[in-house]
Amino acid sequence: MTYFVLFLGLCFVLGGLAVASNPSPYYGVVGLVLASVAGCGWLLSLGVSFVSLVLFMVYLGGMLVVFVYSVSLAADPFPETWGDWRVVGYGVGFV
Repeated sequence: MTYFVLFLGLCFVLGGLAVASNPSPYYGVVGLVLASVAGCGWLLSLGVSFVSLVLFMVYLGGMLVVFVYSVSLAADPFPETWGDWRVVGYGVGFV
């Protein structure tokens, strides 16, 4: 169980890093969902399942609405991916 909680913590940190380092909202939302699922899994391991469910529904519901709004404003035909040197530089800078 300890390894699972540590894995969820690592996924939470990597998801936050993915959101912070990627300027494209298309790929940033993947990090957002990863961080949200990992955080809610972490709360489930602590035994607060109702708080985890409410956090999951409210956080993802609100943030995905913001994501759809930002995607509609930033209609980029060639978004930057995680493999671009600029995005890798952002990630290294944040670490």
